[in-house]
Amino acid sequence: MAFSNPEENVRQFGLYPGQIVADLGAGVGRYSVAAAKAVGETGRVYAVEVQKNFLQNIKNAADAEKLSNIEVIWGDIERYGKTKIRDKMVDAVILANVLFQVEDKQGVVDEIKRILKPGGQVLVVDWQDAYGGVGPAPHLVVPYDAARALFEENGFTFVRNIAAGDHHYGFVVQG
Repeated sequence: MAFSNPEENVRQFGLYPGQIVADLGAGVGRYSVAAAKAVGETGRVYAVEVQKNFLQNIKNAADAEKLSNIEVIWGDIERYGKTKIRDKMVDAVILANVLFQVEDKQGVVDEIKRILKPGGQVLVVDWQDAYGGVGPAPHLVVPYDAARALFEENGFTFVRNIAAGDHHYGFVVQG
């Protein structure tokens, strides 16, 4: 069973050295670490997480990989301005395994629109289905079509799908 691989998904996203990236709902930081490696020392990753207990996990992961370009932020990705990232500051946003967890999906999209530079891209990765104890409960799954529509209805342009693993979908949109 091939679960979602952050390194491979970030590779498919196409980040490059010098970019500024926001990993919203960073969790334990697997996507933050992968993105930090991709953008290199000249780039920056803002790992935004609302659960305080995860913040130290992200710092530990960065330290273990000897990465100094990850900034951990305790913030709320569902509320406008609460990621604490300045307007139009980031080149790219990663939203991985988050949509099924957030109550205010529109709030998340509004915050992405606020922080993303014009022409910036968003990588969305989430669960395709509930898998009997693996992944979200069935009623929490956000289907691919609904996730894509959420972004397209808010002015984002679909760019491409990525192969995000056997149990996940992934796509890139541009702001």
